[in-house]
Amino acid sequence: EAGLCVPSVFVFPQDPSVQKVGGGRKKTVSFSSMPSEKKVSSAADCLAFMQGGCELKKIRPNSRVYCRFYTLDPDLSCLRWEPSKKDGDRARLDVSSIREVRTGKSTETFLHNGPLSEHLAEEAAFSIIHGDDYQSLDLVALSADVANIWVTGLRYLLGSKMRSEWLAAEFSLVDEDGYGIVSEDVAVATICKLCPGIKEAKVRLRFKEIQRSKEKLTSHVTREEFEEAYCELCTRPDVYFLMVQLSKDREYLDPQDLRLFLETEQGLSLATTEGCWELLKRYEPSAQGKERGLLGLDGFTCYLQSPECQLLDPEQLGVCQDMNMPLSHYYISTSYRSYLLDDQVHGRADLGGLIKALQAGCRCLELGVTDGPEGEPLLGVDFTIRSALEVVIKYGFLTSQYPLLLYLCHRCSPGQQRTMAQHLKKVFGSRLYTPEALPVSLGGRATTLPSPEQLKGRIVIVGKKLPPDHEGSDGEVSEEDEEIGGGGPLLRLHKELSDLVAIARTGSRSFYLPYWTLCSLGEGEAGRLTSESPEDLVMFTKRTLTRVRPSSVRLDSSNPNPQGYWKGGVQLVALNQQTPSAMLDLHRGRFTQNGGCGYVLRPAVMRDEVSYFSAHTQGCVPGVPPQTLRIKVISAHNLPKPQGSGAKGEVIDPYVVLELHGVPADCAEQRTRTAAQNQDDPLFDETFEFQVNMPELALLRFVVLDDDYIGDDFIGQYSVAFECLQPGYRNVPLLGLAGDPLLHTSLFVHVAITNRRGGGKAQRRGLSVRRVGRRGREYVTLRHTGIKVVDETFKSASAPLKEATDLREDSTTASFKEQCGLPTVAKLKQCIQTLATRLQSPEGTMGATMVLKDGYPCLEPLASLSEPTRKLLAAYETMIAAQKQLIENADGVQERIAQVQREGMDFHEDLSRLGEKEGLKGRKLNKAVESFTWNITVLKGQSDLLRGAKMDSLDALRQLALACEACGLTSSSSSSNSSSSNFSTAELHYSSHPLSGRRSSTHGNGRI
Repeated sequence: EAGLCVPSVFVFPQDPSVQKVGGGRKKTVSFSSMPSEKKVSSAADCLAFMQGGCELKKIRPNSRVYCRFYTLDPDLSCLRWEPSKKDGDRARLDVSSIREVRTGKSTETFLHNGPLSEHLAEEAAFSIIHGDDYQSLDLVALSADVANIWVTGLRYLLGSKMRSEWLAAEFSLVDEDGYGIVSEDVAVATICKLCPGIKEAKVRLRFKEIQRSKEKLTSHVTREEFEEAYCELCTRPDVYFLMVQLSKDREYLDPQDLRLFLETEQGLSLATTEGCWELLKRYEPSAQGKERGLLGLDGFTCYLQSPECQLLDPEQLGVCQDMNMPLSHYYISTSYRSYLLDDQVHGRADLGGLIKALQAGCRCLELGVTDGPEGEPLLGVDFTIRSALEVVIKYGFLTSQYPLLLYLCHRCSPGQQRTMAQHLKKVFGSRLYTPEALPVSLGGRATTLPSPEQLKGRIVIVGKKLPPDHEGSDGEVSEEDEEIGGGGPLLRLHKELSDLVAIARTGSRSFYLPYWTLCSLGEGEAGRLTSESPEDLVMFTKRTLTRVRPSSVRLDSSNPNPQGYWKGGVQLVALNQQTPSAMLDLHRGRFTQNGGCGYVLRPAVMRDEVSYFSAHTQGCVPGVPPQTLRIKVISAHNLPKPQGSGAKGEVIDPYVVLELHGVPADCAEQRTRTAAQNQDDPLFDETFEFQVNMPELALLRFVVLDDDYIGDDFIGQYSVAFECLQPGYRNVPLLGLAGDPLLHTSLFVHVAITNRRGGGKAQRRGLSVRRVGRRGREYVTLRHTGIKVVDETFKSASAPLKEATDLREDSTTASFKEQCGLPTVAKLKQCIQTLATRLQSPEGTMGATMVLKDGYPCLEPLASLSEPTRKLLAAYETMIAAQKQLIENADGVQERIAQVQREGMDFHEDLSRLGEKEGLKGRKLNKAVESFTWNITVLKGQSDLLRGAKMDSLDALRQLALACEACGLTSSSSSSNSSSSNFSTAELHYSSHPLSGRRSSTHGNGRI
């Protein structure tokens, strides 16, 4: 996880010699947030410090050291130093002649001054490379902090030329007379155009301040004043210091810098130099930058604010999940009486509510129909059912082409039911799906529900249905679930309407309903089931659609927490779409993925025929790799004032709350400090860590609030599914209370996700996990069923399960990263860069080269190495050996586990009979079935984990080989045991594998 180039907090005193030019005034410079200290949070602060000047030690090639007082001219054109035997014109260095600014002791002057150089602090040294012959001015500051400010300021000056020329060109476009001045209104409008989201009042206030400081009598703005205002108002400190860190040499990124950033931070392992050129030309605003292939500060800021850098994976903007599974395998976006404006019982109807629900991607609409005048059924008490159906057919498939479930809930007379049936057929036409349209099985009806793909573009009616063998024009059905007020427990149903119903709805609590049934439960009853019978509920929803509706006591149209029912497997959680709330935010976060089509595939443990999952799991889920999520909240931008806070003035005190919603073991909440009076662009720079045991169910919600002693005010929020997070530096577009985007308002964060084996925190042990073996390593064990023949079969899995764990745990790259001095979330390319730096001699040659041994990238020493470097090289070889062991043995171990799973599944159909034969009855038999299901889930999960670990290892080896090549650790004359002596990535016998929907440890998506 990359930090900023400049520490978030440091304080250092001004050099004592400053007193001779500062009139005895004591100055301090600090990155601290303490109000009593001067903040260095922008380039302007660095330049101001340099103009004040300080003492630096000048190192000469002859080992002499001269203490000189260095300053930057007020016009930023040159550096000067004193005392000096040279005259004033010679004791200077033009900024325009500077080619590069290097940190550390990297020039020949430092490297060849052995004894002297050893006593100079590496972190306080820096060199200015200048002139056509690339001479070096080698300097040492009194502290690393002082050196950091000089390096930052000088690099800014190198890159500011390109920015200045671009701003001058933009200014000339609005300077119609060519006199070098424009009106204040024009200047304000131009800055607002170049920096979208900045408040006009803020820009205008800055120009007023400039006018007052210069005691101007006119409001006209010069080009210099225009540039000054733009650079001060539109330079984001967080992006600026990130760029300084990434570029190392200058105030811009070249294609190689950008590629390194995309690979190591943004997870784009397949980024290319050509792709970086295209990206650069797309976002760099200056003509000079586009021509030279340089991405300046404004272009980099524009890129980080673009949709490409949003937190949501762009793959999720389109349909990316398998849509060929039965309907019961998906969560379905569902609305509840969204046509009512006020409360659920007496609220008046408005067709606009239906339109909004459909535009939001809802794929299940409820229509409450009653008898109306003149034989026309009514929706609520205001609109005819025909007008509602016409709205449905007009807007039903604009957002999503996947099936729309129309949930009919009515208290109509048979005559008006017949009218409603005729309207349904006439308005919907060929889009209306009828039960006869699906091929049937030998039993007469299809044994499973059709898939969303099969029903694409169709409207499916869900409602009460007469028995298939019913004769006559109408009949009675039960209405026990009180879906609509009034009437008794029986409903007289017309056959013509019944025949149009494809999925019969029921309120039965039985867990043995036919496939073509939708079980509708009240909020309270569903809550009891998730608490008392969570495993049974998950099993039930594997074959039957289940819907939960809000309680009838919610007269204010509030909503229950949908996550509580999603984790129980419930596919349709009906929410009042017209009521803004945190619950609706979670609903949007769940269904934003998969192209917002309204269908999201449920976790595999809820789809597999034999699997174990409990909504109340407190530990690891068998077969699901736990993840560690680290989020650094860096800053927020263009935050609006909370609604209704006009009396508070312009200043807000924002803070950010991070909420993780999922299974009980995952639920957590953390918050940043309050950015007191930081107005609309606060800096936070705080890191938080979450443990995620069930990633497929987890939702992350960001909430920005205004800290107030009366009650915290809502500013904005954003919710996203954990599986949709992109790694690296990301912008989080904030939404308002009703889910509408807040224009140009966002958070800036850094996201890192690792598997536990990649270095995540140790977690509490889940069920059937015991500590044995290598240094307390955790091994998964299977449960005892009490059925002898079954237990004997599962017993044979003990050895391969242990081997699988050892292969996965031994192949971790965490140890190598630690040896490189990097965090466990670092990318392998960063490790190779660190290794290459240590292997490089003063002459620039490498002390080792990469050779392919049997297709694996090994490093062979070419010279005598220091002890620390030899240890690092040994750690690399140990890592390669572990990866080789995993890759070559994973398939065999996986097949042994899969064989036990297949043998276990052979007992599935006869499990109850075998249990009774062993004398198991009642609760003991149920426990045996549960243990059997658990074991099958563990075997499948461990097999999948091993397969995934092998894929990760193959990808890691590919990254290592390419990184060695990029860092100069390959040689055309290298010899090896491979078939060719010359390195080429084509020699690698492994390749990058598609992850088939599985998230890798780096979450890289390989796109640019």
